[in-house]
Order: sequence, then C-alpha cells, then structure tokens
Amino acid sequence: MLAMARSCAVVGLEGALVEVEVDLANGMAAFMIVGLPDAAVNEAKERVRAAIRNSGCLFPFKRITVNLAPADLRKEGPVYDLPIAIGILLASEQISPEAQVEESLFLGELSLDGSVRHTNGILPMVALAREKQVKTVFVPSVDAMEASLVDGVEVYPVGTLGQLIAHLNDVERIERYICDPSLLDNAGNVVYGQDMAAIRGQEHVKRALEVAASGGHNVLMSGPPGSGKTLLARAVPSILPRMVIEEALDVTKIYSISGMLAAETPLVRQRPFRAPHHTISHAGLVGGGRMPRPGEISLAHRGVLFLDELPEFGQNVLEVLRQPLEDKHVTISRAQGTITYPANFMLVAAMNPCPCGFYSDPARDCSCSASAIARYQKRISGPLLDRIDIHVEVPRVDYEKLADKRQVETSAVIQARVQTARDRQIQRLKDAKLTCNAEMGPAEVRDFCTTDPAAEKLLKAAMQQLHLSARAFHRVLKLARTIADLADSEMIAANHVAEAIQYRPRVGL
Repeated sequence: MLAMARSCAVVGLEGALVEVEVDLANGMAAFMIVGLPDAAVNEAKERVRAAIRNSGCLFPFKRITVNLAPADLRKEGPVYDLPIAIGILLASEQISPEAQVEESLFLGELSLDGSVRHTNGILPMVALAREKQVKTVFVPSVDAMEASLVDGVEVYPVGTLGQLIAHLNDVERIERYICDPSLLDNAGNVVYGQDMAAIRGQEHVKRALEVAASGGHNVLMSGPPGSGKTLLARAVPSILPRMVIEEALDVTKIYSISGMLAAETPLVRQRPFRAPHHTISHAGLVGGGRMPRPGEISLAHRGVLFLDELPEFGQNVLEVLRQPLEDKHVTISRAQGTITYPANFMLVAAMNPCPCGFYSDPARDCSCSASAIARYQKRISGPLLDRIDIHVEVPRVDYEKLADKRQVETSAVIQARVQTARDRQIQRLKDAKLTCNAEMGPAEVRDFCTTDPAAEKLLKAAMQQLHLSARAFHRVLKLARTIADLADSEMIAANHVAEAIQYRPRVGL
C-alpha cells in the first residue's frame, strides 16, 4: 500500500516542501530510504522502528521503501522521523485514511520511546506552510511557541508519537496551540549587559557611537590598552533602536536554523551582539561548510559584529568582510549549491595603535619601531578601512573623570535620541524599503542628502585635501545625513558635514 505525508527541508533561510512517500510491498523484509538522504536521515530507520513499537503499534514486517521528494534536493537532519513514521502507519492502516494526513505538515525527531524532540529551523518551515497554504502543522511540543509566531497556520504540539496517532484516529484530540499575544509585543523591556552610564569620560566616543547607532554606520576605535574600547563596544546594543517585528522574525529564523534558539525565548527581541575571537576562520566568520551554515556576520544580522584587536585577525579573514559590508548579504557557493544569507550588521572594531599599544599615548612611551608600527597598521587594508564610516580615537581616561561622582547619561536617554533619528530615516526611506541611512545607495544619497551652499563648499574642499574616494564621499554624505537627523534638520548644514569629515581617518584613502 502507498501513503504520503508532508514535511519540509531548509535551504538557506527558506523552507522547501518535501513529500514523504511510503510504499509497503510483500517480499523480504527491508527498510530503504531514497531521495538524497544524509546519515542522520538514514539513521531514522532505527529510530522510527523503535518509536512505532514503543508507541503500542506494530512495525510492518514488509519491504518498506521511503522516497523523499523532490529527489534532487539533499535532505539533512532528523526532521523527517515523524512524517516517515506517520507514512508507515498510514500505509499499514494503523492510522485511519480519513485523517487527511496529506493536508498537514509533520516536523520532528523521534526518540526510541516515541517522544518527539526539538528540531532546528521550525520557524522557516512553518512560514513555508503558510506560503503553500498548508493550514495544519504538527510540531514538537517544545517548539510550539516558536511555530506559533507565524500567522494563518494551525499549530498542534506533539509530545509523543502515540499522542499523535490518537489524534489522527480521532480517539483523543490534541489541543491547538494558541500564540500568546504578548510574545509579539516587541516593546518590552530588554536587559543589557552594559550601560553607557558605567563608562566615565570618553564623551566624544559616546557621541560617535550614538551617531553610528542612529544610522547603522561602521565604527573603528583606536587607543591604548585599558582606555575602555571593549566596554564601549559592549554597551552599543543598549543604545540601538528597538527591533521591529519584521527584523525580529528575520533574526529568529537565522538562530532557529543554527540551533541557537532557546525554547523559552522563541522570538529574538534583543539585537544580536557577536564578538568572535581573532583566531576565527573565514568560514566561521562569513559562513560555510560542506552544506553552508550561517557564519558570525549572519548571526549578527540587524545587530553588532564586534571585532576586538582588529589587526590580530588574519588578513584573509578580514578581506572577506568587504563584500558583505557593501551588499548587506553574503553568497556562499559550494559543490552542493549556492546559498545566500542576510548579513546586515553594524561593524564595531577596536585596535591598539601599535603592537605595544602606547603609540601617541602622552603618559607612556612607545617601544615600537616606526617599521613595526607601519607593519601593524597595514594589516588592515585600505579598501576595508574605506568601508568604515567612523574612525575615533579613544585616549587614556584621567583620574578626575574616573573619580567623578556626577550622574552620567544612561543608555536609555541616548537610545531615545537614537530611536527618534531612526524613525525619521524609516519614514524617509520607506518607499526604498530601507531602514537606516547606512543602507542608502547612490540614488538615495542624491535624493535625500541635500546640502546647503556652505556644506557643499566644505565637501569640495574635503574631497581635494583628503583625497576621498567616491565611496568615501558617499559615506561622508550618509554620515552627515545621520548627524542632521539627530539635530532634527532636513537640510545638511556645514557643521553636520564638518563632524562627519572629522570621523574620517587622518590619511585619506
């Protein structure tokens, strides 16, 4: 007898519908799975066999052939355990044909005792069900909250295979999972690890980070050891604007397929902050593997990628950042196929000015030679530096500032200004479907970065004296646009351009 159940595969961040066809035939008992299964899918044979027996059902002593269609799509992971088991039980008439299994989607890994375990990538799979107009989805109980984030789909939490069989045979129904409305309320309070109020001094750096957070601009901080670069970078998420629900769902998809989504927090509400060690490989940074998986730049999507000790990263590792910084996505090509992951992150980097760290420090002498300093700074290429909008010095903090007991602006106060500026940008760029000034292309720069005559004159002088590239020219304009937004000005004035220019590196590229 032939039976069919539906499941889903994940390709990149998108789901792909998979039909699980099960055929029972007389002959020598065997269990075969075809349709490009990987090792985890092939091992489903033993899990399914034990789960069916331990759920009080009979495993058919026949020749069982399972086909995962389409046959040219590689199938990975244990998500097909549940639909394979349902297909076998349906084909062996242990599930009623009236259950209309073909109209539902089954997702989940089976334990040997028949319980249904967590599965990665539930969110994009359920989103595909809505797109394909599949109204009913059966998911592991622990993943029901995540699945309920998708509107227009009936989600049924499955604890055990026996429970699902009873539901399909109309013996004991499973209650449909109803999404808690507060789950989608993204305005809730989020607790951050660091607050700007804990950082004394460095007011000009805080201003630079406020500008960067407002427009999504990249930042490079340079200064001696212990001046507060890492602490400042870790406080950046606390001043970033709140994620809208569309951004939160995008980030949640990435963490879902990466297996990094906690069951108790199915929606990522806080902007990601990723700080990989400088020994990371380029595949770990941008993504990769035999079947490409998201790297750190995709895990930092809509958040912050912090690279501490920037010159210590391998040159090849840093150079792979150049294209994602421009395109806001990364395309990974392997023999098995090509996958594109989003990578719209804000780069925050920190470095010492020289190997010993005290070059240009007034309090301590630098022990490095001029050639050692030049070699150290040349580890970061000009094209990469040209993609960083804000270059800011972080000097040593004096005792008087550290011991000052006066109140300092909290992150909440700064975030309120950042949120206001970002709301202006979203409103201005809504037709272009952009969310911040850093995402603007040349066309948007021409349309929205209007300068007054004094600002125009200053820009011309900067181009000539600093030898700015065309990319740097556009980045200065986008940065000036953000500074004007913070000042609630529709026209970019000379003081806005002057502040933007001062954030360029000392030597024009």
